[in-house]
Amino acid sequence: MSTDPQPYEAPVRPIDRFLAYTALTLAAASVLCFFAIIIGTAAGMDQKSFGTGVWPFVAALPMFGLPLAFAMIIALLIMSFVRKGRATRRS
Repeated sequence: MSTDPQPYEAPVRPIDRFLAYTALTLAAASVLCFFAIIIGTAAGMDQKSFGTGVWPFVAALPMFGLPLAFAMIIALLIMSFVRKGRATRRS
């Protein structure tokens, strides 16, 4: 049996949770919008139909949502590495 003390584990901050859940939500909503556009096109909608109602938002969300979600995940990874590095130096 090992009697080594457990290393110090830094608590997860609220900003980490915010970034994780927001990135997940943006990515999931973007994928759903992709499928909505595919289904709308298969149902016979034309280019003019996609320019009215909620469709401009549905079309724009994947263009902005996926890169933003990717950037948020990268920021979350960097923050996690820094946090774990500082926790390692403390112990």
